[in-house]
Amino acid sequence: MTRALLTLAAALLALPTLAQRLHSPSHKLALQFGLSPAGEPTYQLSYGARAVLRPSRLGVAVQGQAGFVQGLTVVRVDSTEHDDTWAPVWGEVKQVRNHYKELLVTLQQPGAEQRQVQVRFRLFDDGLGFRYEWPRQPNLQYFTVTGEQTEFNLPADHKAFWIPGDYDSNEYAYTTSRLSQVNSANITPIQEKSAPQRVQTPLMLKSADGLYVNIHEAALVNYPAMMLSVNPQSFGLAAQLVPAATGAAAYLQAPEHTPWRTVVVADNAPAILASKLILNLNEPSNIQDQGWIKPQKFVGVWWEMHVNRSSWNYSDASNLKLADTDWQALKPNGHHGANTANVKRYIDFAAKNGLQSVLVEGWNVGWEDWAGNWKEEVFDFVTSYPDFSVAELQQYAASKGIKLIMHHETSGSVTNYERRQDRALDFMKAHGYDAVKTGYVGRIIPRGEHHDGQWMVNHYNRTAQNMAQRQIMVDMHESVRPTGLHRTYPNWLANEAARGNEFNAWSEGNPPEHETILPFTRLMGGPMDYTPGIFRIKLESWNPERNKGRQVHTTLAKQLALYVTMYSPLQMAADLPEAYEQHPDAFQFIKDVAVDWDDTRILQAEPGEYVTIARQTKGSRDWYLGAITDEQARQQTVKLDFLPAGQKYQATIYADGKGASWDKNPEAYQIRRQTVDRNTTLKLQLAPGGGAAVSLKPVGAK
Repeated sequence: MTRALLTLAAALLALPTLAQRLHSPSHKLALQFGLSPAGEPTYQLSYGARAVLRPSRLGVAVQGQAGFVQGLTVVRVDSTEHDDTWAPVWGEVKQVRNHYKELLVTLQQPGAEQRQVQVRFRLFDDGLGFRYEWPRQPNLQYFTVTGEQTEFNLPADHKAFWIPGDYDSNEYAYTTSRLSQVNSANITPIQEKSAPQRVQTPLMLKSADGLYVNIHEAALVNYPAMMLSVNPQSFGLAAQLVPAATGAAAYLQAPEHTPWRTVVVADNAPAILASKLILNLNEPSNIQDQGWIKPQKFVGVWWEMHVNRSSWNYSDASNLKLADTDWQALKPNGHHGANTANVKRYIDFAAKNGLQSVLVEGWNVGWEDWAGNWKEEVFDFVTSYPDFSVAELQQYAASKGIKLIMHHETSGSVTNYERRQDRALDFMKAHGYDAVKTGYVGRIIPRGEHHDGQWMVNHYNRTAQNMAQRQIMVDMHESVRPTGLHRTYPNWLANEAARGNEFNAWSEGNPPEHETILPFTRLMGGPMDYTPGIFRIKLESWNPERNKGRQVHTTLAKQLALYVTMYSPLQMAADLPEAYEQHPDAFQFIKDVAVDWDDTRILQAEPGEYVTIARQTKGSRDWYLGAITDEQARQQTVKLDFLPAGQKYQATIYADGKGASWDKNPEAYQIRRQTVDRNTTLKLQLAPGGGAAVSLKPVGAK
């Protein structure tokens, strides 16, 4: 339902000091827009009597002209209210309410050309979204954006959960500090050294009086990602756009608009995680037939390479050229993971345990010298190594009712991938693959472009669209962080775009607090392929020589809980089959837990400390609960009042065992069962770095 509330003629809006005020539907939030004496657009946001954002400037700088920064006048204001409910193809809830009030302000440059820009605000009860729009107009067609003047001026020195503003990687552990202490100078860069006070979004903030603020963006299309520059003295944040190879930010053609800048606000942490504001700001999907889009669990030839049991490369040769190498003549190294017999082993395991698919990495030629060389012709995406039979595995997987997931690593050579993508997708369809994991490790080609710049943003979106047209699902790794576009492209099941579980295998690892921060940061924009489910926590047993001292910073029970707390419709049982076969009782939770949901309840949460979430399986009365903690042991008291009245449930509780801890005794767990109902309160004892997972199934259900 949309209804026009107010339209004011230009003659009534001539005064630059005119301020417009807008309240959210339930009056929780108030927005005020105005012009400074210099004709600069400004806005401010409040939550009740508390300031969320002090007066902050708006504007877009344009190459070769005055831009849309100052000297502007208001020529029109329109206001509307919108309220509807829509059903996602898959998600955390069955239905999403989209209720906001909107203010559309049309601004005009001085001078004879009278170029216009519009600022569209949408104010929800849980936050604000706004973007810049350029309508079709005679004096503005092609233009180059050099930057934004967008500010988020905070009223105090809030606690911040941040990672450096690297234009090419999101794979950092989070730092928790006051805004005044943000400084990445001593953090080792993953790709590119960030400016010391530049951070990435989503940025999670908490005020001293308990106001939670999350700043990000929605619907990132045809535009670079937004970083934030922190002023440690004023606590102001300023948008900084990832530059193209030319140094400009974005090349646009009117009519056009930017992504939405988003500010999610609540007086409690669970409400931040429950927000659907970013999703609501994305466009609905125009995919008519959606039956082929299937959330799923999978295993894969993947973790065994990370723990040095096998390799991606077939040979140990180097300095190979894709077109000139006789791959059949290469001497095999004897530890190539993606061989036919090994993949059959994973297929058998998936079929036996009710998992839907198997990912295979390292199946295709080119892995001998793929990384770090800024090399363009790396992979062709259709030629397999001599020990991997595409046809045989296609037939074998089909006979077991299992789907294979394709892997397209680009090594950052995106020009090469774009040239070959159509043929690669045809190859997939011809051999029964309907899902692919893409990767973008390394520096981008075209050289000088960044992972998070406009050129690459367009590539990711174009790839999702191309795959949707061919009914292929996609999981992107090393991509720009998501901004809710899985509403528009529901075949875009997940991204990595953050520091995943793999870092525990070959670096200093992820601190136990990491998974309690990610839901408030990276996951605000969309699902993450975090690859949970590691059961053999200490990794030396896989390869004592190469894994000395390495371990995942977790308990086994916490790895189970992550299937609930780290939302994704694509969940991997990431460990090797033999690790699960040693613990079949604990593996039962991974077999049972759903990946698609009708309802989600954020029961308890505090960024950097703990998260407890319950979810109801789509089309079922089953519920699953996950609780995780940071380095501190905690007792979580969980009320089960979300269960339906009059129904008994059997709770199977997978908990940390006696003496468990992430560092000294990570694999200790216990399983207990009890009958519960909506009046029951569970007491979950979480070990340091630990967690608990609970399955809740109706008693007497068939």
